[in-house]
Amino acid sequence: MGCGVTKSTQLQLKPCNRAMRAALLIQRWYRQYVARLEMRRRCTWNIFQSIEYSGQQDHIKLYNFFGYLMEHFSSANRNLVSHMFGESDVFQDMEWERHICYKEIEVPDIYTGPHLSFPLTISNVTELVDAFKNKQKLHARYVLQLLGKTWTLLRLMPNISHVCTCKHKEITICGDLHGHLEDLLLIFYKNGFPSAETPYVFNGDFVDRGKESIEILLVLFAFLLLYPHDVHLNRGNHEDHIVNLRYGFTKEVLGKYQVHGKMILKLLQKIFSWLPLATVIDQKVLILHGGISDKTDLNVIAKLDRHRVCYSSAPEEKRSISEAEGSGSGPRRRRRTQCGTEESSVSDSRHTAATQTGAPTAFSAFRLRPEGSLCRGRAARETTPGRPQSVIRLRSFFLTHTLQIVDVLWSDPMSQNGCVPNEVRGGGCYWGPDITQEVLDRHKLQLLIRSHECKQEGYEFCHNGRVLTIFSASNYYDVGSNRGAYIRLGPDLIPHFKQFRSSRSTRELTLRQSVGRTELSALQALRMQLFAHKSDLIHEFQEYDPQRTGVISVKHWAAAVEKVLRLGLPWRVLRSQLVTSSTQDGTLDYHDWVNQLSVIQPNTEVANTSLLETLYKHHSNLESIFRMIDTDHSGLISFEEFRQTWKLLSSHLQMDISDKAISDLAESIDFNKDGSIDINEFMEAFRLVEHSRAETEAPASPE
Repeated sequence: MGCGVTKSTQLQLKPCNRAMRAALLIQRWYRQYVARLEMRRRCTWNIFQSIEYSGQQDHIKLYNFFGYLMEHFSSANRNLVSHMFGESDVFQDMEWERHICYKEIEVPDIYTGPHLSFPLTISNVTELVDAFKNKQKLHARYVLQLLGKTWTLLRLMPNISHVCTCKHKEITICGDLHGHLEDLLLIFYKNGFPSAETPYVFNGDFVDRGKESIEILLVLFAFLLLYPHDVHLNRGNHEDHIVNLRYGFTKEVLGKYQVHGKMILKLLQKIFSWLPLATVIDQKVLILHGGISDKTDLNVIAKLDRHRVCYSSAPEEKRSISEAEGSGSGPRRRRRTQCGTEESSVSDSRHTAATQTGAPTAFSAFRLRPEGSLCRGRAARETTPGRPQSVIRLRSFFLTHTLQIVDVLWSDPMSQNGCVPNEVRGGGCYWGPDITQEVLDRHKLQLLIRSHECKQEGYEFCHNGRVLTIFSASNYYDVGSNRGAYIRLGPDLIPHFKQFRSSRSTRELTLRQSVGRTELSALQALRMQLFAHKSDLIHEFQEYDPQRTGVISVKHWAAAVEKVLRLGLPWRVLRSQLVTSSTQDGTLDYHDWVNQLSVIQPNTEVANTSLLETLYKHHSNLESIFRMIDTDHSGLISFEEFRQTWKLLSSHLQMDISDKAISDLAESIDFNKDGSIDINEFMEAFRLVEHSRAETEAPASPE
């Protein structure tokens, strides 16, 4: 009769309680499992990103070195560097129109690819997209014609494009594509082709790293010609012919267009220099590739001669400074800005060296010259006492105007307030939330959309929601490493994100499989870095082992590895995956560990081990110098050019490499004994390849 719980009810509750406890245990286990996977994924991400940024540091240091050579030597080094940048090949605008000569290129009857007619129609462009989807190639005649029309159009465009969402129109914003045509096609499939009803902003870095960069450019340029008021292209730091030498785009174009590749590259060099620098939507949203600094001024950027800002070592600005530094005889040039002023004041704390004395230990090779490339070193070249005022004015102009563009293309946000040099990339700056607020408020803007950094989910907010990073190349580091994303922005200016993965195999992987696959790839890349620094590592290990016992602690191992590689990674966490054996007391036999790295083997034997290790350690730098020396883009260099390349590299690294060692290396790879060296074969012969059991157990590639 009472309200209490009966015995039968208690019996019924016991199984329910057991089920609840079991569910809680399963939930706790799953959360711990996901947390461990997330930790592994973040560690993998840090490896990829640290190696990428380390390569960018090397890239900028190398070209700063070229600038140093031009500044301090009047010998063959200066002539060689000048030759490498091909000043004599720069044509004036009026000459280019007749120099392209696409009309003289015949399209053979056997050609089955798309045919273009100008002005372009929507059917032309869709046919082009379908052809690229089916792995067809556009004939060189049409490529040059399309590029020529694009260059003509870009020269009419402002530095900053202004776009209106109107009442019901949404604008789609895409980030880095980096040669991933599959991602671009997936965006078009999901969102529609660019049109008057579906406007797009593509935020730079269309090329490099991926294998279909030229196809992406041709598709984007075709839509730009078709809808010039509805397709907007911003320049990225990879729209730069010097960067392209290192990261693959130059090699791609020359491989696909052996006969006309040189002309295509030269025309693209001019096109890149004319790409707009930013886009503003409804006067409220700023879109640019990299970021801003404490000196960013959109009014200044809007008035720059953007096509005259370039990264070179024997430019017009250099000659002007040389003349101004003369004894007083001869002409002195004075550069004027578009606003008509002859000088600008420089108060950037990051570049106070421009008004101080000091040794030329850091040199920025950024210059002004007709149509070229752009990137930036960590500091400006310091002036010397007694330098003429005209030189100071010229450098003042250079720092004030050129660095505006450098910061736009290379900078990254940071969580701390302030603005400091970007020492991780080696170029641009890091800017904090206070700089974002100051710059956006000064220009009456509410949001900054930028790209330039790969994000695991394809996008990321920072700085109290006022800075948004968008990245549209999925699987950037490796299959499964990240999603791509794009933004749809309506009249309310609230961004809506669309995420994707272009590879079907990736979408079918479980979380554990995806993390395991990318982790394996990251560790392989890291082992190759370690292998390339073997001698330096052993030397540093011996600093902690004065008795030469061959054994050091794990703590000292981690400190030594970080000191040599400078990647900022959690080495003690990575130890279990990089060190397979250690003694019972937790110490490490470093000779045995270094020998384990020998599973990474070269494709070619070289007797001089020091030269071989230098080659692996500076593989990308060496390839960059080779491709710059190969100014005719033939893919071949002479023995003398090969020797000059190594001499430049040895000067840059401040190490001694004998002429005999260089000659022996050249002769060993001159397979057909014709006195010239094939660049691609040479670089492939000395590319590191890892043969390990773990590699054979990796999941099959979706390709």
